[in-house]
Amino acid sequence: MTRYAIVLPLLLAAAPPAAAADRPNVVVVFVDDFGWGDPSCYGNTRQKTPNIDRMARDGVRFTQGYVASPICSPSRCGLITGQFPARWKITSFLQTKAGNRACEMADFLDPNAPSLPRVLRAAGYATAHVGKWHLGGGRDVTDAPKFREYGYDLGLGTYESPEPAAALGLKTTPWGKDVEPQQVPRHDRSRWMVDQTLAFLKDNKAKPCFVNLWLDDTHTPFSPSEEQMKAVRKDGDGEQLVRYKAVLAETDRQVGRLLDGLAGTDTLVLLIGDNGASQPFARERVAGLRGQKLSLYEGGVRVPFVAWRPGKLKPAVNDKTVVSTLDLMPSLAALCGAKLPAGYAGDGEDMSAALRGGFAARTRPLFWEYGRNDKSFAYPKDDTHRSPNVAVRDGDWKLLVNADGSRAELYDLAADPKEAKNLAASKPDVAKRLTDAALKWRKSLP
Repeated sequence: MTRYAIVLPLLLAAAPPAAAADRPNVVVVFVDDFGWGDPSCYGNTRQKTPNIDRMARDGVRFTQGYVASPICSPSRCGLITGQFPARWKITSFLQTKAGNRACEMADFLDPNAPSLPRVLRAAGYATAHVGKWHLGGGRDVTDAPKFREYGYDLGLGTYESPEPAAALGLKTTPWGKDVEPQQVPRHDRSRWMVDQTLAFLKDNKAKPCFVNLWLDDTHTPFSPSEEQMKAVRKDGDGEQLVRYKAVLAETDRQVGRLLDGLAGTDTLVLLIGDNGASQPFARERVAGLRGQKLSLYEGGVRVPFVAWRPGKLKPAVNDKTVVSTLDLMPSLAALCGAKLPAGYAGDGEDMSAALRGGFAARTRPLFWEYGRNDKSFAYPKDDTHRSPNVAVRDGDWKLLVNADGSRAELYDLAADPKEAKNLAASKPDVAKRLTDAALKWRKSLP
């Protein structure tokens, strides 16, 4: 019997479909490489994030929020589809066709995959994507589906998308040195993205709206302006630390502009990191958790996860509910009065009770994989934080193991969230049960 079987009777009943008058706007702010310890409400002592802290104070701050992968493209795939990203052959960041082949994956998200914006659009929502996409397009991938094929009325992507917005650069990566004519400077991109989001909501105020606002300032290399760096610089700070603090402060400032611009509307804002933080300062940026971006330890997949809906959501810290971006498809469908596709087999659960400020218990495990081979997935380089390539969380137990069955590691996250004490030898029955489940799941994937 799993621990879930013990708490199952406590599971809140699924809420009835939302009435038309009670359907909120939804804005999903998905922040690139945003570590569990980046916001000050999650422990950052280097740089305050007053606006994200305001969200957490006035909304619900989840302490056990997860994404579907420790790297961007599969993490985004999991959010959009509500399914494990490897189902759609997305296992690492999408890149050149040759690089994708080396990672044993597709060049873009199949437009036939289930799609959260498509589900909400069918329910009468106006839908938009603003910001980083990274689910196909860019480099030599010129045949990626357009945004509309996934259910968006408006698509304003960055370079790594099928339809990059001219203001964000049509030919260069965000870290490229060549600035194109009329391109918004790297340090000003989040401001532009927030402006586009607020304009879309204003232009479509006759109906509820769904917007993916996917920010990327906190992805390295950090590229703040001199003015932004001056505002955060302290004596003794190294240059890279100043850059980090500056981009974090700018992200927070733009989140504040978004919240202020939503005054007077009924809008649910979800702020979530897309995976763990990358170097530098990775240990600080994951608040001491083991792992980071590219790792299946907690530092790679546990992220900031905040829900904000003034007047509708009672402020709370939810340290009981284990919530995943895989849950957004069924949860938002329930919250917004939308129907899931016929025959939809999601890997998430309806956790709308938690997004209403209550408690919801998971009834089945979460699984992850990262590392199809040793060449394309040889990261992170630090062996302490480079994990086995399959993981499962079931209740408070988390097990990591390689796909060949080697290197099983078992942790009790309630007692040991930093995954310091491997209990595989002392809890052999639990280790075997979860190893069998993890390997069976891994073998079921394409």
